[in-house]
Amino acid sequence: MKLSKEVKVGLVTVIAIGCFLYGFSFLKGKNLFSTQRKFYAVYHDIDGLVEANPLMINGFRVGMVGKIELANDTSGLVIVTLLMNDDAKIPKKSIAKVISSDILGSKAVQLILVNDASGKYAESGDTLKSAQEDNLKAAVNKTIAPLQKKAEGLISSIDSVMVVVQQVFNENARKNLSQSFEKIKGAISSLETTSFRLDTLVVNERVKISSILTKINVLATTLANNSDKLGNVINNFSNISDSLAKSNLTSAINNADLALSQASTILNKINTGQGTLGMLINNDSLYRKLDQSSADLDKLLKDLRVNPERYVHISVFSKKDRNKPKD
Repeated sequence: MKLSKEVKVGLVTVIAIGCFLYGFSFLKGKNLFSTQRKFYAVYHDIDGLVEANPLMINGFRVGMVGKIELANDTSGLVIVTLLMNDDAKIPKKSIAKVISSDILGSKAVQLILVNDASGKYAESGDTLKSAQEDNLKAAVNKTIAPLQKKAEGLISSIDSVMVVVQQVFNENARKNLSQSFEKIKGAISSLETTSFRLDTLVVNERVKISSILTKINVLATTLANNSDKLGNVINNFSNISDSLAKSNLTSAINNADLALSQASTILNKINTGQGTLGMLINNDSLYRKLDQSSADLDKLLKDLRVNPERYVHISVFSKKDRNKPKD
C-alpha cells in the first residue's frame, strides 16, 4: 500500500511531537515508559534545590527531584517530590538530605539509608525524614568562627605585649637595662679573670697539686689495705659507746653536780664569813695577833740566844754547894 505525501508528513509530525514530549518530560524528571515510585520530603529551606536535580544513594543516581511546592498552610514548609526509578529497597526511617553535588553549588538529594529493627520499607507515596547540610555560608562561618576567636585573642595578646614593650622601653627602663647589661658585662669580666687566675694557679701549683693527689691516693690505698683494722676500731668504739650507754653515767653526773652544788654552798658560806674558816679568811684580827705572836716569839728566841742564862741554869754542883756562900 502506497502512502501519500500527506500521510507521511502527518506520521513524521506525530513522531516528532511524541519525541518532543518524551524529551520534555524526561528533562522534567518524568519517564513516560517506566514505572516511578514517588516519595515526599518536607523542608524548611531547600537552599536552591530545583526540579530534575539528581536523587542519589551513596553517590549513585537512582532518580530525580520532581515537583517542588509550598505547603497549603502558612508554615512556609516546602514539599519536595522524589521520583525514584530504581527498584532499591528504602528503609522506612531513611533520610532525604539536601546536599551540594559539586563545588559550583549544584544541589542534589542524598538518600541516607537507616536500617530499622522492624525491617519495614518505605512504599511509594510515603514521606521520608528530611535533613539539610550546611550551606556555604554556614560552613564558612563554622570554619572562620574559631579562627576569628583565635585572631581576637592574638590581637589582645599583641596589645598586651605592646603595652609591656612600651613600659619596658621607656627612658628609666632603658637606663636600668643599660646598667644591667654593664653589670652583666662586669660579672663576665670577673668570671674571665677568675678563670684565668685559676688556670694560672693550676699551672704554677701543679707540682703541689700532683703531690696532694698522690698523698690522697696513698691515703686511700692505706685505708683500703687497713679496712679490717678500721672495722675493728669502729667496733671497739661501738662497744665503748654501748658500755657507756649501759653504765650508770647519768647517776655519776648527778652526783658530781650535787657535789659541785655543795662545794659552791660551802664557798658561799666562807665568803660571807660563816664558820671558823670563814671568820679566819674574812677577819684579819687573828692574822694580826698571829703576826704579833710571831714577832714576840722572834724576840724571845733572839734574847734566848744572847742571854741563855736568863732562861736556862746549868750547874755541875749540887744545890747545896750552889747555895753556899763564897769565901
